[in-house]
Amino acid sequence: MDYNRKEELLQFAIYLARTAGKKTLAHFRKDIDVDRKGDDSPVTAADREAEKWMRERIIEKYPEHGIVGEEYGTEGGQKSIKWILDPIDGTLSFIHGIPLYTTLIGITIDDEPEMGVIYAPATDELCEAGIGLGARYNGQDCHMSGTALLRKATLLSTDMTTIISQGLEKPFRTLLDECRIHRTWGDAYGHMMVATGRADIMFDPLLNIWDAAPLLPIMQEAGGVFLDFSGHAVIDSGHGFSSNEKLAEIVLSVLESGG
Repeated sequence: MDYNRKEELLQFAIYLARTAGKKTLAHFRKDIDVDRKGDDSPVTAADREAEKWMRERIIEKYPEHGIVGEEYGTEGGQKSIKWILDPIDGTLSFIHGIPLYTTLIGITIDDEPEMGVIYAPATDELCEAGIGLGARYNGQDCHMSGTALLRKATLLSTDMTTIISQGLEKPFRTLLDECRIHRTWGDAYGHMMVATGRADIMFDPLLNIWDAAPLLPIMQEAGGVFLDFSGHAVIDSGHGFSSNEKLAEIVLSVLESGG
């Protein structure tokens, strides 16, 4: 796919993320009903309305493309180009009025992650990238930090409960002990902080494909990596972390040794 075609898709993804994200603000910090899905994760009308709107716009403009979404599943699963949607990443943050939730869009071409958008509606921050197109944060080029040592690194995660439940407490505590600082500015917002050089490692032990799809192109174009815990640059392993390449080698060594 040529540069102009990829840029067209990325700009449409930015439009979708911004507009759908802003629609969620109509429900943010309001009295909103919370339902539970089959896996006991929370979902709200804001999640469903935002994804439904994005799906409708994609089908209107690109009926030949497939869609994978957290709330409404897969359609056109065999299509070459797929839009992977997460209307609200960080639904618990959203429900509790925390402004660090995001709207995520990833685009794959022949199952390879090519473009990604992370939009934080409540703070109006947007990070976007396409393979070969560079990475930008609020319209300006963005880059990973050059931090090379754990003792100088800021480590992010979403919560300790998930880390423990995935059997990763020991290696993660090693990272905690070695890193300069740890904060739970988590979910995709944490990955955006890494892509923009405001943090150094985002550790994510439980990811769905709609969580991970935008991360790989953004991290690569920002000069770093998004890898699963075996060191593979994929979006369907169910886990992963973002960092620069030097820190990635250290994180993988800690994971391989079990802490």
